[in-house]
Amino acid sequence: MGRQPDMDWHDTDLLPQLPAEAWRLTAGIGAVLLLATLVGRLLRLRRAHGQPHPLLDNLNDRIDSWWLIAIAVGLALLAGLPGVALLFALASLLALREFLAGPVGAAIPRALRWMSFGLVLPLQYLLLFGAAGPLLFGSLIPLYVVLVVPFCGLLCGPSSGDRSLRLRPLQLGLLLCVHGIAHVPALLTLPGGADSGLRNTRLLVFLLLVVQVGDVLQYLWGKLAGRHPIAPRLSPEKTVEGTVGGILSAGALGAWLAPLTPFTTAGAAVVSLLLGVLGVLGGLLLSAQKRQRGIKDWGTLIPGHGGMLDRVDSLCLSAPFFYYLLRCGWSP
Repeated sequence: MGRQPDMDWHDTDLLPQLPAEAWRLTAGIGAVLLLATLVGRLLRLRRAHGQPHPLLDNLNDRIDSWWLIAIAVGLALLAGLPGVALLFALASLLALREFLAGPVGAAIPRALRWMSFGLVLPLQYLLLFGAAGPLLFGSLIPLYVVLVVPFCGLLCGPSSGDRSLRLRPLQLGLLLCVHGIAHVPALLTLPGGADSGLRNTRLLVFLLLVVQVGDVLQYLWGKLAGRHPIAPRLSPEKTVEGTVGGILSAGALGAWLAPLTPFTTAGAAVVSLLLGVLGVLGGLLLSAQKRQRGIKDWGTLIPGHGGMLDRVDSLCLSAPFFYYLLRCGWSP
């Protein structure tokens, strides 16, 4: 397991001794959020004239939520692996709860639900701290989904196609909401030399910025230039122009953030483009689930965004890809 970033506290310090690049990145993110806040409030003042304006109200709610998200991630990074693991374990818990809400979750045997939430989910994140290595971390939930869930389903009653269909939401939810998202804090455990802690933190920040900012830019490109829906039945508001603009913007951002990674500028751009594509696919996959259930959002937890799963859906596929790309290709 890699060392954590060199963030030492001294008795006379009010803040941890962070690397200069961390302060620059923090200042940059804060400046972008501050500018977005000012622009959003100015547009609201000039266009809405004190009246409700769905588009601008939603935009300002999104910006306000991003302040809270940025602060939460920043505090978690200061706490190192325990803080990041706790933050994303909570995100997984809330996302899985949203995914299994309503009749879909009620159809799953109670014992399986309790085992999944109370045992498998915490164990997945606790494996980040053990010496078992990536094999057990990467195989726990796939094995549970393939072997344990069907077996427990048989114990709860005779086998039937209907029972198998009722268990599929639990299987898919564990793979996406827990297994997929857990690969974000897993980046902090990548092996390396003496500076692995700081390097791994940079990689985690790179992933979050490329995927999440790319997601935001898809939304903005779609509102500004969107004309042709990319998947009308799955996500009517997602357009070809917004998707392509967001992915290309993510590639440009990744190239600019290449110093945070072991990639060349061109390599970082290509990886970022792939992360953008996987983010879109993750969003469409979960949009298909929403349309199948007849809901627009997974919840109302995060103003302007919807539920927790609406915010982290772009990480469900991109985080495992980035983790194994680094472990198999670039990590020493």
